[in-house]
Amino acid sequence: MKLHEYQSKRLFSEYGIPIPRGDVAFTAAEAVNIASKLGGSVVVKAQVLIGGRGKAGGVKIAEDKAAAGRCAEKILGMEISGLPVRKVLIDEAVDIDTEIYLGITNDRIAKCPVIMASAAGGIDIEEVAVDAPEKIVKEHIHPFLGLKNYQTRNMAVAIKLPERLWKQFDDICQSLHNVYTTSDATLAEINPLVVTKV
Repeated sequence: MKLHEYQSKRLFSEYGIPIPRGDVAFTAAEAVNIASKLGGSVVVKAQVLIGGRGKAGGVKIAEDKAAAGRCAEKILGMEISGLPVRKVLIDEAVDIDTEIYLGITNDRIAKCPVIMASAAGGIDIEEVAVDAPEKIVKEHIHPFLGLKNYQTRNMAVAIKLPERLWKQFDDICQSLHNVYTTSDATLAEINPLVVTKV
């Protein structure tokens, strides 16, 4: 079963993964109401079970609640790869410094889960895997020993994450691993995991 972004965010939040404030809207009026509660700029994102939403025009930044309503009106009802958009996620806009890809899936050859990270986050990770596989770092997770701190530190170093963020990165990796195992998932990913500007 695939989850929409807003459903995944709610699940991640239960496991302590920091997420931006936001909610799902089914109408432009609901989008305006949510944006009003959040205040300031928001991101309006189409909720369809397919990648490439941004390239298809399904992700827009709105500077205020009125703009959020207009963006939602444009996105709701559009089709992305043949899938109709019936709901949008309204998230608070954050000041992004860096985007990271972080994911866990099952490595069938190694017969264990593998956690992957890349400094080339925010874009299709499949493209990165084909065009620049060296930008993806991997650590296999022992089924009985679990994810170790040194493994997340190895990834943090490899993707050139500042040392001040290593502990927080480890916390997020451990939480994502908990989501993956307790949900019996085949894939759990955050794309992008953002580092905000200080």
